[in-house]
Amino acid sequence: MIHGRMSQSNKRIVKFLIAVVGTIAIAAAPSPTGLSMAGQYALATMFFAGFLWVTGTFPLAVTALTIPLLLTGTGVYDDMDVALSGFADHIIFLFLAGFMLANAIQKYNIDRRIALYTIAKMGSSPRRLILAIMVVTATLSMWVSNTATTAMMTPIAVGVLTQVLDRDDLASVDDPVPDDQPSETAADGGTVESTPVEFTNIQISMLLGTAYAASVGGVGTIIGTPPNAILVGQLNAVLDYEVGFADWFLVGFPIVVVTLPLVWFLLTYVLYPPEVPDVTEARANAREQLAAEGKLSTRGKRVAAIFAATAGLWMIGGLGEFFEPYLSSVWMTSLFGGEGATVFGVDGHQGLLYYVVVGVAAVPALVLADTMEWDELVDIDWGTLLLFGGGISLANALADTGATEWIAETVFGGLVGSPIVLIIAVVVLLVIFLTEMTSNAATTSIIVPILISLGSVFSATLGLTDFSTSLFLAVAGTIAASFAFALPVATPPNAIVFGSGYIEQRHMLRTGLILNAIMTAVLTGLIWFLFTFVWPHTLW
Repeated sequence: MIHGRMSQSNKRIVKFLIAVVGTIAIAAAPSPTGLSMAGQYALATMFFAGFLWVTGTFPLAVTALTIPLLLTGTGVYDDMDVALSGFADHIIFLFLAGFMLANAIQKYNIDRRIALYTIAKMGSSPRRLILAIMVVTATLSMWVSNTATTAMMTPIAVGVLTQVLDRDDLASVDDPVPDDQPSETAADGGTVESTPVEFTNIQISMLLGTAYAASVGGVGTIIGTPPNAILVGQLNAVLDYEVGFADWFLVGFPIVVVTLPLVWFLLTYVLYPPEVPDVTEARANAREQLAAEGKLSTRGKRVAAIFAATAGLWMIGGLGEFFEPYLSSVWMTSLFGGEGATVFGVDGHQGLLYYVVVGVAAVPALVLADTMEWDELVDIDWGTLLLFGGGISLANALADTGATEWIAETVFGGLVGSPIVLIIAVVVLLVIFLTEMTSNAATTSIIVPILISLGSVFSATLGLTDFSTSLFLAVAGTIAASFAFALPVATPPNAIVFGSGYIEQRHMLRTGLILNAIMTAVLTGLIWFLFTFVWPHTLW
């Protein structure tokens, strides 16, 4: 064990030294035409962080903390307060509030009750049982982080499988016996070759469906998955543009509605058709477990009410134009934001229904309702929040120094004049491929600033302004980051389901490669459709 730890430590040091050498080489190289010295140092910082993210040398959050150090140390910024500003971005506090709300929902088993209720109502056949698992996973993933949702739904899926299959038929990666270790002894004293337990189709499709549904569902809202929040934060930092909660929902929810049934169909009808004839016991067990939960406590009802109110206000806050005919300008400014006078007697307001204000207000509401203690609230994924901060700081530096524009023109200039469908396909395929190599959060932190900078490169090709083109390409790339299905490292849901031991990597790889190819084509067509007919009326 000690040797293993030392070996791991040595590998980390080697990777770190490679990152340092590469960073120094980029920083010390002759400056390319059109790139400032500060931009070159920002690129060196991007290489350093990107290499450490991709190789997993450090935890993602630890690598994020090195970004302001390098930006300040190399002189990209002469004030560390500026380099650290990304860590105080408003989107971080939205996710903080979302994590705390999720803790409250999980404390009172509200998410589990929803899952059991859906299974009991929908699970009348093997395929519908898998659909029930996927629908509830995707729905929860829109409001609770897809990581937390998968962690909760995976044991439920395994529990359902134990009701559908005999326990001996529920395969695990620990079940097969190595070739050189026979597990049975024959009557004559010899040995009998051990036969590994086979993974049944319903097991593979249900567990992969759980992971994939969490990733797809996360696309639906800003707080559903880290890439969405990273995009929103970087759009605000780089373009000074605010994507509202309702704005994103109108973009992301149609993606979920189209792609989730398609993933389910491919899993259960094409790749792994479930061969179990009867799921009555699983459905009955879900009813029993739901009954065992009993009635939701008074505090649980308060949490549900606070969550429902928060989600409702998030949506209403993005629909100000519908209320404009009925409210005075003073109230419109006070509720939805603007430059005019407010009911508070001051001029200018972000709006009481601004989604970050609403989200943060939910936290003291939970305490006031006597539902959560502080130590329960703070038990959240702080590492993801730090990752957001590092990604936003890096995006700011690349934009401030002109480095992203230089990358965009150098790398993607050859696509100028290409058909729009080809441009979308290249962006989607590139992001899916990169996401398979590293986490989708890390990929988004690296690629989104570049996609934003492509606005000036492709605006004439797409027939849009630089701003609209930047927004369109960045949104397309961010959506694609949730559709990498082939490797455990690609997304937290993939990693959690693979780590359960009830799926082998070959199952995920085979299925994921097929789905990646199909989803590249589907997303290209769907994004083109939304870009042409929907997004002009919502995003720009």
